[in-house]
Amino acid sequence: MSEPTPTEIIGTIERVTYYAAESGYSVLRVVQDGDSAPITVIGNLPEVSAGERLRLHGSWVRHPRFGQQFKAHEAARLLPDEPLGIERFIGSGLIKGIGPATARKLVAAFGAQTLDVIEHHPERLAEVPRLPASRIERLLAGWREHRAASEALVFLQRYDLGARLGLRIYRTYGAETLARVRENPYQLIRDVWGVGFKTADRIARALGLPADSPQRLKAGIWYALQQAAEEGHTLLPEDVLIERAAEWLDVPPDSLAEPLAALVAGRDLVRQAGILPVGADAIYLNMFYQIERDTAARIAALQGASSRFNDLRQLRLNSVPDSELSPEQRAAIAMVWQQPITVLTGGPGTGKTTTLNALVAQAAANGITCSLAAPTGRAAKRLAEATGQNAKTLHRLLGYSPNEGFTVNASVPLNAQLVVVDEASMLDLALFHALLTALKPGTHLLLVGDVDQLPSVNIGDILRDLIASKRVAVTRLMQIYRQAQGSQIIQAAHSINRGEVPTWEQGTGDLYFFGRDEPASAAELIVDIASRRVPNTFGYPPEAIQVLSPMHRGPAGVTALNDGLQQALNPNNRRLPEVTLEGRTWRISDRMMQLRNDYQKEVYNGDIGRLARIDREEQTLTVLYDDRMVSYEWSEADALTLAYAISIHKSQGSEFPVVIVPLLTSHYIMLQRKLLYTAITRARKLCILVGSRKALAIAVRNAHVQERYSGLSERLVELLPVVTG
Repeated sequence: MSEPTPTEIIGTIERVTYYAAESGYSVLRVVQDGDSAPITVIGNLPEVSAGERLRLHGSWVRHPRFGQQFKAHEAARLLPDEPLGIERFIGSGLIKGIGPATARKLVAAFGAQTLDVIEHHPERLAEVPRLPASRIERLLAGWREHRAASEALVFLQRYDLGARLGLRIYRTYGAETLARVRENPYQLIRDVWGVGFKTADRIARALGLPADSPQRLKAGIWYALQQAAEEGHTLLPEDVLIERAAEWLDVPPDSLAEPLAALVAGRDLVRQAGILPVGADAIYLNMFYQIERDTAARIAALQGASSRFNDLRQLRLNSVPDSELSPEQRAAIAMVWQQPITVLTGGPGTGKTTTLNALVAQAAANGITCSLAAPTGRAAKRLAEATGQNAKTLHRLLGYSPNEGFTVNASVPLNAQLVVVDEASMLDLALFHALLTALKPGTHLLLVGDVDQLPSVNIGDILRDLIASKRVAVTRLMQIYRQAQGSQIIQAAHSINRGEVPTWEQGTGDLYFFGRDEPASAAELIVDIASRRVPNTFGYPPEAIQVLSPMHRGPAGVTALNDGLQQALNPNNRRLPEVTLEGRTWRISDRMMQLRNDYQKEVYNGDIGRLARIDREEQTLTVLYDDRMVSYEWSEADALTLAYAISIHKSQGSEFPVVIVPLLTSHYIMLQRKLLYTAITRARKLCILVGSRKALAIAVRNAHVQERYSGLSERLVELLPVVTG
């Protein structure tokens, strides 16, 4: 006789076996009411914790390997009704302000009535010994937020949203969540980080909005342009935009002319003719149009201003002997004083740092005030170490305040005669615009960077646009100096840049290649190299080693490598405090990376630190960045990820003593010359490639780089004459 298949079960979670933050897919062990043996529950569910009671709707299924399971389609939280379940529930970290110790106190005082007291008789909490009023206030606030969030998450669960995304929507709208989502689900795309068109569209269609509604078509166009900005584009040609939007929307391209015109008329988007060489109209998000246009105007104004150094007929260079500078380096320095805006570019080992040091020394010898900066904290620290002078991040130099924006600006300009920005390939349009806004007329600006590296992860391609326009002075250093010629890393980097597959004698220098064709085998070897071989053979500690992968997915991608490296370098057998958030387990001492700019906390995309503290009661994580502690609410955990392995894109502007790079044919889509060049040049002392020679050759020969649509170079061509000297 077959076992009955109920459509509803009620039980208490004994253990969360697995949870995927993106999809909400969960594997739970649940003890049904009136039974003692746990069952396995699977399904896409809100994030839950051990001790919670659930009402689950679904059906019984039989897995060929794991046997009978209950596949849940919908879940509703129920409050536990016996003391042990209550203690586990409220002490699980689910409710901010209540940790295990406070939960024990509450249940000891009120037993099975604990939740009723919190909900209906909160004044009785004063009866609990050694529970101060401030803690009671936080406890009640956490309880109210939990109840409100639970209601919203149950509503959002109907639309197959992961718990992480549902909670982020609730954090954005609070008590108005249900009303705001019903009113215009497409507004989620603009208001909530991480909500894409498909998610908003799924909700909208479920709410009955037709596929050809103007609201939907406009949202699809706007989203296509926003996605282009995520790829680094400042604009899109109109035909490209229409093609992308039509694909997202699954509608005929000619149906988008009217909604596009409405977005332009409403100033959400801006159309401009004549800015693209192909002849198509350019379509911008309004904000980027304004920034790009003003950036070009400010460059033109700076180029046209009278130089502060016209009266300096001959600058003293008494701190650097002539023999230490080549003619091209001396010409580069002279250009800085002659031209208001200059670019100094060149590959590794070509003397950019030597040139920069000589320039800074010359400025000091002549009493010229000089500000040094870089886009990231790590790049600024390296600049300070290289020059022996104070260097800041551009945000700090420009006095960024989360509430006021850049406090050093046109009204309160930067007090410097010369501004030097290192790692300028990382400059994005918005940050470059803020810098130009803060410069007084007559100030000279030098941008130093390797134009052959990957461009900024944000919008724009500043260094290339300036060079391509021929409206600013550019010096490209070509000579590789003697001290760099002995480095296999530097020799290989230049070979790669020329499109030549590098060759070197294995085991005699700073570059190694270990052959592996299968991704799983390569990943296993990388973990062994990072955790055992490099520390034992070369003496570098694990914290000096950085794994850089071209891709996030796959056995040798960032995600899987982080799992293996965490287990090898920071295993849980040391009983360190840990927490599972975003479907990932993090423990004290884990290497962590910030995933997006947070101006409030003053941490930026790509910053790397160590997890220093986990506070379950206050639901916070604390990460140590260099010598500064930064606290995160658990709801902000999606801004963090493990960083034993990071993407090559995230490594821009950084150097590490040791770099390990998987290079496999399974990474085919990302095997590009510029990507490989960037990865290898991140290594300061030792670089190890793990993979196949075929993949190495594919990467070197693939010089294709996706063009970034931008109008900056064309605007400069219209505003300025060619710079010839």
